[in-house]
Amino acid sequence: MSQSIKLIVGLGNPGNEYVDTRHNAGFWFLDELARMCHGTFKNDKKFFGDAVKVQINGKDVWLLKPNTFMNLSGQALQALAQFYKINLENILVVHDELDLDPGVARLKKGGGHGGHNGLRDISTRSGKDFWRLRLGIGHPGDRNKVTGYVLNKPSKDDKISIERAIDNATRVIDDIVAGEMQKAMNTLHSS
Repeated sequence: MSQSIKLIVGLGNPGNEYVDTRHNAGFWFLDELARMCHGTFKNDKKFFGDAVKVQINGKDVWLLKPNTFMNLSGQALQALAQFYKINLENILVVHDELDLDPGVARLKKGGGHGGHNGLRDISTRSGKDFWRLRLGIGHPGDRNKVTGYVLNKPSKDDKISIERAIDNATRVIDDIVAGEMQKAMNTLHSS
């Protein structure tokens, strides 16, 4: 079974009030990737989101930003994956990660949702066996403050750190798309 990536889903919330919030780190990554690949997102109602097909390392890859709110992210992923017959192991989900410091990006396959509503919905609808690119946003220190924290803008320093993590992750995207996950992890996890 090929590990190559055919669909990259960035998690976030639609709407101007959420654009700069920590929870939209997955959208930030996809916006950067689309810019690098000269792709323009178009709203596609049948996929419940904004989608664009780009070329990465000579391969066609779909980029998808769900227009559903975070807790329904699986609806968009499922719709596009079923339409184009993309298997779960060929999907990369990019999301904000409370358990990693800002500036840290990590790649992993499968696992639990860790309380992340977007991951919870995807796992419930489609299963857990997808790749994840986790972009660290840090933790507020108190779990009762998490909702307000993820739905607020990061500090200037944290934003710079998150952007650095996105930059580091885009540098290994060719390896990720080619299915060279160990190579990508070795590079990413040492930066």
